[in-house]
Amino acid sequence: MRVLHTSDWHLGRAFHRVNMLGAQADFIGHLVATVREREVDVVVVSGDVYDRAVPPLAAVELFDDALHRLADLGVPTVMISGNHDSARRLGVGAGLIGRAGIHLRTAPAACGEPVVLADDHGDVAFYGLPYLEPALVKDEFGVARAGHEAVIGAAMDRVRADLATRARGTRSVVLAHAFVTGGEASDSERDITVGGVAAVPSGVFDGVDYVALGHLHGSQAISERVRYSGSPLPYSFSESAHKTMWLIDLGAAGEIHAERIDCPVPRPLARVRGRLDVLLADPDLARHEESWIEATLTDPVRPDDPMARLCERFPHTLSLVFDPERSPEDPDVSYAQRLKGRSDQEIAEDFVTHVRGAGPDVRERAVLEAAFDTVRTEDTLREVAR
Repeated sequence: MRVLHTSDWHLGRAFHRVNMLGAQADFIGHLVATVREREVDVVVVSGDVYDRAVPPLAAVELFDDALHRLADLGVPTVMISGNHDSARRLGVGAGLIGRAGIHLRTAPAACGEPVVLADDHGDVAFYGLPYLEPALVKDEFGVARAGHEAVIGAAMDRVRADLATRARGTRSVVLAHAFVTGGEASDSERDITVGGVAAVPSGVFDGVDYVALGHLHGSQAISERVRYSGSPLPYSFSESAHKTMWLIDLGAAGEIHAERIDCPVPRPLARVRGRLDVLLADPDLARHEESWIEATLTDPVRPDDPMARLCERFPHTLSLVFDPERSPEDPDVSYAQRLKGRSDQEIAEDFVTHVRGAGPDVRERAVLEAAFDTVRTEDTLREVAR
């Protein structure tokens, strides 16, 4: 069975100030053409179809167009909700839409109920694990502590229990939206940390033939059988690598052959760094003059009109960062630079240490952790309720 694995469309999202809806429409056209030309048997979409719970009308219209075009091909599609989607909104009409071969899996309770498709070698069971917000689904899965590993592990127990009831030789594919240990993050994913821990070990998915992951925006293989397709378009300057989908051939005995399928990118990305006068004169940068640019200026003193001057040479400059050349001991090193790469928990603990001269004890760390988890969970609940 030939499976096309994609995820993280983020329909409705912009790239800095650039509207990406046209590029997203081009991707949908590319997806449909790939399905037709490469004789794909099933498409899987591993969450974050939309960029937010209540997407703009133009994004909904593009999604509707994508569903119609996929249904017209007669190729089944299995799709889950991600942490950016409203699972309830995305799942409206799932039963009716399923009759057209578009299978929306947005309900956590249905993790163990697969879409079963067949090829010449027998059945393939596709299990959809939508994004499982631990605080919201821990009761459904009967776990004592709300954590990603616990709820995904419980969902996978249901998958393996169902798979054990099926005919011998039934192959299996799991769609999941999660941060799996070993995955390389970019700057554009929304934080899903719970209790300071977001990642789950890949071993939680043991027992199935292929795991089609969503959430991280870079295409990558955690293992031969566990892969992220990545987003089809760049949504931050950390995503300069070419965007792809995975074309997976699932053999008769569950063997995997994977091939990257490049996605169309509207404009290349480039990060340039240096003093403004150097950036404007360096002949080696000519190749980036038509790229989207993030420029980091290292001038000790902020130059006059830097964006306007940069745009004269690089008309598609979207982001301007100031990082003056200073030693780490310089008292003027920015607060943001000192905090870069540190979690909210670490920043709060450092603040406690600064104020009273001693860091928090175990009980106090637990209080801080619970407070951050509560705020993050309440933000998620507000999104879902919209």
